[in-house]
Amino acid sequence: MSDGKQLLHLVFGGELETLDGTEFRDLSKLDIVGIFPDYASARSAWKAKAQSTVDNAQMRYFVVHLHRLLDPAAT
Repeated sequence: MSDGKQLLHLVFGGELETLDGTEFRDLSKLDIVGIFPDYASARSAWKAKAQSTVDNAQMRYFVVHLHRLLDPAAT
């Protein structure tokens, strides 16, 4: 963690409608991987999930910087 602050990150994914979009095919089937205390651990989880679904071109995983949503004034 940076400066003792929690910098929460969410990792989630699912099957997209199109390869060039970000709309999910079925919201009820979203895979919520978890919430992580820093970017490094979130990226590690994202990478593992992305690699495990490499055979499905429609499947995408994302890292969301929750700390930016919770406190937009912070970096």
